[in-house]
Amino acid sequence: MFDHFRLTHIPSLFVATATTFGGMWPFFDAPAATADMGLPRRFSESKETRAVFQLCSGRTTALGLLAFAFYFQDKFAEVDTVMVILGAYVGAVDGYVFWREGCRGKGVQRALSGVAIAASGWFGMVGGR
Repeated sequence: MFDHFRLTHIPSLFVATATTFGGMWPFFDAPAATADMGLPRRFSESKETRAVFQLCSGRTTALGLLAFAFYFQDKFAEVDTVMVILGAYVGAVDGYVFWREGCRGKGVQRALSGVAIAASGWFGMVGGR
């Protein structure tokens, strides 16, 4: 299963782990997960927001599971593709939403994290180029 493991796989495996298990947290404690993400308090206090956060987190978990599925099938180029899309799109959305909600520092941090994740896939850290 780990016959092809290289140290350059660690960032993508970390992201897959964080999205898989981090995405599950809102099902157990949505207010804490929302607050820990860095959103303003009004989000974690809103019952309606909790349901939306749980729905979106299910999709986030699916992306992490997808990356793991490809990894364990030795489809490394596909893992890189997931990282590019996940990093670029989710990073941009997170950055925009946090910025718009007044959490500018968190928005920049989330956007830059997305750039790093996308770059790991773009440069083929798992599949190689």
